[in-house]
Formats: sequence, structure tokens, C-alpha cells
Amino acid sequence: MSLWVPYFVSIRFSELSSPNKNLRSFGSSRRDYGVFAVSSTAKEAFSYIPAAPILLPEGPWKQIPGGVTAAKGFKAAGMYGGLRAKGEKPDLALVTCDVDAVSAGAFTTNVVAAAPVVYCKKALDISTTGDAGYQDVIDCSNAVAKLLQLKPEGVLIESTGVIGQRIRKEALLNSLPKLVNLLSSTIEGADSAAVAITTTDLVSKSVAIESEVGGTRIRVGGMAKGSGMIHPNMATMLGVITTDALVTSDIWRKMVQVAVNRSFNQITVDGDTSTNDAVIALASGLSGSNMISSLNGYEAEQLQVCLDAVMQGLAKSVAWDGEGATCLIEVTVNGAGSEAEAAKIARSVASSSLTKAAVYGRDPNWGRIACAAGYAGIPFDPNNLRISLGDILLMDGGQPLPFDRAAASNYLRKAGETHGTVEIQISIGDGAGSGLAWGCDLSYDYVKINAEYTT
Repeated sequence: MSLWVPYFVSIRFSELSSPNKNLRSFGSSRRDYGVFAVSSTAKEAFSYIPAAPILLPEGPWKQIPGGVTAAKGFKAAGMYGGLRAKGEKPDLALVTCDVDAVSAGAFTTNVVAAAPVVYCKKALDISTTGDAGYQDVIDCSNAVAKLLQLKPEGVLIESTGVIGQRIRKEALLNSLPKLVNLLSSTIEGADSAAVAITTTDLVSKSVAIESEVGGTRIRVGGMAKGSGMIHPNMATMLGVITTDALVTSDIWRKMVQVAVNRSFNQITVDGDTSTNDAVIALASGLSGSNMISSLNGYEAEQLQVCLDAVMQGLAKSVAWDGEGATCLIEVTVNGAGSEAEAAKIARSVASSSLTKAAVYGRDPNWGRIACAAGYAGIPFDPNNLRISLGDILLMDGGQPLPFDRAAASNYLRKAGETHGTVEIQISIGDGAGSGLAWGCDLSYDYVKINAEYTT
């Protein structure tokens, strides 16, 4: 992504597990975990950018304030630490857990991984990351470990910024004591942290929900950043997810993998996957709920849908805030043989530059949608293809239909004028698989933002 400010997120873990195919996950036994992210005081934060609209899916939960501090046991803080290239927007944040927490995470699949990702994956020997950047990570992790009274090897760090440019390490290190003193469980603390992790973002992304798991009220919250260089597996984004549900580490890692694949791995802005992407999920277990130790149960299902909802809400706000975007694009695919097949077709359409350009041009060009669905690599009978734009049916039975082109164009225009959502529905058959993906339109402003990014 075109980023001009480096920032960090560090988390305490005990060990890394083997990576999955597209999701680099990790977890551990229950011990003390904290998150250190690069973000000002709450009062300062709101004077810089507003909060994003959080488009949660419908479900048995209610949205509540609090973000990463909504769940029991979590604190957050934010402050300006002098890390940004210009301005005094918050740029240093800290999220911690009061008790031992269960953790899980996902990292970029880009082989040119940033130093913090390499550090977290313990794979420096197969990386092209520079030694100087890696040493910065070591120095920062040691400083955090000392302040939080843990071993240096117990700290993991996330970061983002202009690729190849080092952080302002001294400014960061000098700000850490103040940052630790600002920690609180307040809404303001969470909101300021969410502002601080933004870079080219025009809005901060923070959300929390409350629901029931096994008859006990639990909370799931989170924050994320991202605006450009966004593409599946994963996008240029950082995320921190918290919950007070009680769950074993192996089950939590599997749940996070599923939720990431249904959310952050289903968004795209420009087709570029960053070197720094990471999502960290922490479970404090302080809700008093029963321990979830198996995926084969109703309580696990309840927690999974809550986790999915929070991550999807944050993921959609990232796509909504795409660099230069005027609207969110939501692609729904039904009738596939599996969820994975439907998700792949949805990603293909949401990623199509021609489709995105057509939406920006308010051109209801169903051919671009059909083309992108067809080259997704999932076989289907084109005679079963059905495409709708909002409530307007454009194609059915693989055949184009006469439709009100002016009305369809106006649908796209209204979405752009209100920064709303363009809904594209696709059916490819009668299978049970369905999937979602999110993107945004591709405007002239995207090129303006990125054309002279480092000059």
C-alpha cells in the first residue's frame, strides 16, 4: 500500500505453529499476551479522522461501543510518538490483556515479507528483508518486553509503512513509557488506538459486538487499518481482535483461520498484496463462559459467527475506504459446489479492474462481471449463469436480458454519490456453496494518490 507512516503492533506469544496454506497462524498455551501497536490521547484522535461506517452482517448480536477494549480484560492506549513523516496524527498505540490469553494470527503470504513478519514467523533465513530493519524490530521488541516485564522472545511485532524505509526508532522507544501509562479499558482508549494505526486511511475502523455463547454474554471487538494495496491473502492491513470468550488455543486458531478466510482474505482494492499484513486475535476467557474445546458444538458455532461478523465488518470498512473509492462493491455468489468455490468466484469479480472501472463510470456492463466469474478457475455451466445489479436482473440462464440501462446506471451513480454499496449477485447453478467478497470502484484519484507516492 502507499503508506507514509510506519507503525507497529506487538504481541506476546510463546510459540509459533506450522503455517497453513494461505493463513500463517500461530498460537500457544495460556500465558500472558499483550499487543503493542504503532497509534494519541483519545481527545487528540477524534480531531484527525472520523470513524468508518461498520457494515455488520445480520445476526444474534448487538453492536456496542468499545472496539478492542469492549471484551473483559483488555486495555488500550494511543499517543503521538513522532513516527509519521508529517503532521501530529496519533501514530503509536498499545493494547494489552490483564490476564493470560489465548492467541491466533494470520500473516501476509508475500514471500518478500517485512522484518516484523519475518521476526514473528522466525524465518529470517528465507527472507530478503534487510538486516537493519530486522535489528530495529529486535530493539523495539526488547524495549516493549522490558516495560511489560516479560522475556524479549515473548514479543511479536507488526508494522507497515513505505516499503524499505526504516522506522523512527528513537522516537518510538522514547514514547513507550508514556504509552504504557496511558493504558485504560475505556472506549476512548480503544478509539484512539484505532485512529493511530491508520496511514492513508480516511476513517478509523473499530467495532465491538455482544452476543451469547452457551447462555453467557460474551463480547468480541476489534480494530483494523487499510485503504490501499489491498488484495486477498492478505491485504495491506493490520488488525487486532479481542474476545472474553473461553476457548482452547487449537480451536481458537482454527476459528480465526476460518474467519480471516471469510473476511480479510475476501477484500480487494487494487490487486496488490503487501509485505506487512497481519491480524492478531486474543481471547481472555474472562466472560465466565464454558470452555470451548471442540468445533463440533453449538457454542463453537455461536462464537464462530460472532468472530466472522466482527472481521467482516472491519474488512468491509477497509474496502469501503479504498484509496480514491466512491463506493463499496459487495459480490455475492450462490449455487457453487462449495463455499470455497463461491468465494473464489466472488474474489475474482471483486478484483476485476474492468468491473471496478465500470462501476466508477456508472456503466452497468454485465459482460465484465460474467468475464471475471468465468476466469476464476471454477468450472460451471455458463447456461446457468445469472447476474443482478442491485434489484436489476441483467442476465439469466446464461443469456443477456433487456433491462433499464438508465435505471441501472442511476443505481451505480447514487451509490457513488452517497459512498454507499453496489451489490452484485451471481448464481452459477444449484449447488449449496455461497460466498462473499468486497471491493471498491477504481477511480482517477487512486492513480493520483499512488503515482508520486515517494516523490
